[in-house]
Amino acid sequence: MFRNNYDNDASTWSPQGRIFQVEYASEAVKQGSAVVGLKSKEHVVLVAVKRSPNELASYQKKIVRIDDHMGIAMAGLTSDARVLSNYLRSEAMRSKMIYGRALPVGRAVNAIGDKAQTNTQEYGRRPYGVGLLVIGQDDTGPHLYEFSPSGIVSEYYAYSIGARSQSARTNLERNFEKFEDMSLRELIIHGLRALRDTLQQGKQLDTLNTSIGF
Repeated sequence: MFRNNYDNDASTWSPQGRIFQVEYASEAVKQGSAVVGLKSKEHVVLVAVKRSPNELASYQKKIVRIDDHMGIAMAGLTSDARVLSNYLRSEAMRSKMIYGRALPVGRAVNAIGDKAQTNTQEYGRRPYGVGLLVIGQDDTGPHLYEFSPSGIVSEYYAYSIGARSQSARTNLERNFEKFEDMSLRELIIHGLRALRDTLQQGKQLDTLNTSIGF
């Protein structure tokens, strides 16, 4: 059987139990420029590499503020990330207006996870082609979550998504036990070192192509 018999819609399963459109959306995340997130017991940080389509264009935005206590970094289709970030902002505003408090980070991430999962089981929709790292502070401390196109949400001490992100994850896995007691400055330095491992040969991080959020 040909693979494309089962990849015309996100609601179609293959005989091997796979949903190919979700896998294609995950591949789109791997094509995006790398993003690294890491946290200590008091701080949480995002660092990202920005790309420009060509020499005549400006660098694309990679880190977006959602509320005073929460932000996201994206890898994949920027337009899909814009839709999800606008949804998160609406949810954060609704929480303040109805309940008089900031939206808890875990609840926010689960909300976009539920929104993305709906697209994987309803006919005529497609999965979001973007992965997000979501950081925030709430009553329980700093948080770092990863959101994937399948709707799965996971919390991490440190993580990386995007192109060549495995190199950054290897760096983070070697050092994550040290992150717990680090200062904000030390976290940023470790994040930049991990991000540097994702660069192509001959490329360097600089003030133009690097974003930092905390």
